[in-house]
Amino acid sequence: MKATQPRMNDRGYLKLRKGRHPLIPAELVVPLDAELGNQYSSIIVTGPNTGGKTVTLKTVGLLSLMSMSGLFIPAEEGSQMCVFDAIYADIGDEQSIEQSLSTFSSHMTNIISILKRMTPKSLILLDEVGAGTDPAEGSALAIAILEHIHRTECRMIATTHYSELKAYAYERKGVINASMEFDVQTLSPTYRLLIGVPGRSNAFAIAERLGLPGAILEHARGEVKEEDLRVEHMIASLEENRLTAEQERERAEVIRREAEEFRKRQQLELEKLESQRDKRLEKAEKDASAILDKARKEAEEIISDLRRLAMEEGASVKEHKLIEARRRLDEAEPAPRKKAVSRAAKAPRQLQPGDEVKLPSVNQKGYIVELSGTKEAVVQFGIMKMKVNVSDLEFLASAPDQPAPALRRATTVKRTRDENVRSELDLRGANLEEAIMETDRFIDEAFLGNLGQIYIIHGKGTGVLRTGIQEYLRKHRHVKSYRLGNYNEGGAGVTVAELE
Repeated sequence: MKATQPRMNDRGYLKLRKGRHPLIPAELVVPLDAELGNQYSSIIVTGPNTGGKTVTLKTVGLLSLMSMSGLFIPAEEGSQMCVFDAIYADIGDEQSIEQSLSTFSSHMTNIISILKRMTPKSLILLDEVGAGTDPAEGSALAIAILEHIHRTECRMIATTHYSELKAYAYERKGVINASMEFDVQTLSPTYRLLIGVPGRSNAFAIAERLGLPGAILEHARGEVKEEDLRVEHMIASLEENRLTAEQERERAEVIRREAEEFRKRQQLELEKLESQRDKRLEKAEKDASAILDKARKEAEEIISDLRRLAMEEGASVKEHKLIEARRRLDEAEPAPRKKAVSRAAKAPRQLQPGDEVKLPSVNQKGYIVELSGTKEAVVQFGIMKMKVNVSDLEFLASAPDQPAPALRRATTVKRTRDENVRSELDLRGANLEEAIMETDRFIDEAFLGNLGQIYIIHGKGTGVLRTGIQEYLRKHRHVKSYRLGNYNEGGAGVTVAELE
C-alpha cells in the first residue's frame, strides 16, 4: 500500500497529504488532500452525484480509524491524524431516484442518535444530509442540523445537493465550502476535492453537450431564479480563476526548479573559479617568495662586497666601484621588466666623442670622451670617468661641430644643481654599518648634484651613531667640514656637513 506513519495529535487537527482509499486499486485511485481543525472545523461538500463525495467521506473515516488502531495509512509523509473519542457516520445509498418517508426516517434516526452521543472531540461524517424530503424543508432542516453540530465544536464533513448550503458555508465562520471537480469537456468527474470552491450542478452544460435543443435550454434557464444564476456565475468565475491560478502555479514551479538548477550550476562554477584563483594566488606567492629570496641573497652579496671594499681601502671606495655595486643592487630588485627601448631611440646614429649621453642604471648624464672600438666608450660623469658598454647608453644630444679636445672638455664641464637631489638624510633607527653606507651614497648624490651643504639626521640617543657618522665624515675627501646643528637646525641630533 506504500503506507506511512502519520503524526498523531489529540487537538482535533487532521491533515491528509495524498491520502488514498485503501480498497481502490493504486493505478485508479485519485489522491485526496484535505485539512480540518485549523482555520475551519466543518467542510460542506456540494456537487452532482458520481463526483466522489461519498468516497471522500469514507476515505477520511477509514484512514482515521486505521491510524487510531495503530496502522500505517496510505498517504504521503507529513500527514497528521487525530485521536477522536468516536467517529459517527450517516452514509446512505442514494442511487435510486425514488425517495420515501422510510428512507428519510432512517436518516433522521441515525442523525438523532449521533446528536445525542457526540462530543467536542468527535468526528461526524454526514452523506446527503437533509435528502429524502421536500427540497425547501430538507435544506432548512440540513442547515439547522449542521449549525447545531458546528456549535458543539466537533469536527464535521457533510455532503449535500442543496445550493442553499453553499451560502451557509460562505457566511458561517469556521465552515468552508468544498466541491468535487468535474470536467465539462469530457462530461466526467476528476474525483479531485477542491477546498474553498462550492460545487456546481453543471446540469445545463451537460445537457448542452449531449445535444439538448437550445430552445429548451433557454426556457430552462428562464425558470431558474436570478439569484441562483448569479451564484452559478460566481462559482463558474471562481472555478475559472482557480484553474488559471493552478496553471500559473505549475508554471511557477517549473521556473522555480529551473532557477534552482541554474543556481546550483552557478554555485559549482563559482566554487571552481575560486579554487582556480586560490591555486593561482598560491603559485604567484610562491614565485614572488622565490624571487625575493634570490634578490635578498644577491643584495647580501653586494653588501658583503661593499663592506670588504670599505675595509680594504680604508672606507675610501673608488667611485666607479660604488656605481657598479649600485647597478648590481638595482638589477637584483624584482621589479617588472620594462619594454626594451629601441636602439633607434637610444642611438639614432653612431655615437661619437663629445655626444651627451645618459646612463639609466645610475641615472647620471655625461659626455663621451673616447670610443674603445664599437662596443665600449669612456664617459665623463662630472669628475669621474667610466668605461661603459655602448648598448647601456642613451643618446641625448649631438656634439658641437667643432668639439674641444676630450680632456679639455672634461675639465671645463660645469655642474648644475639638480633640484631633485635631497639635502637631508634621516638615519634614525639604522645601525652604524647601514648608516655609513647610506651616508656614503647620500654624499655622492649631493656632490654630483652640486649641493654645498647637507644635513644628516642621526638623533641624540646614546651618541654611538653620531660619533660613527662624524668619524666617517672626518675621513671623507668630499667633506670640507662638519658641525652639530644649531638650535633651529635640530641641535645635537643633526650633523651639518660642508662639501667641497
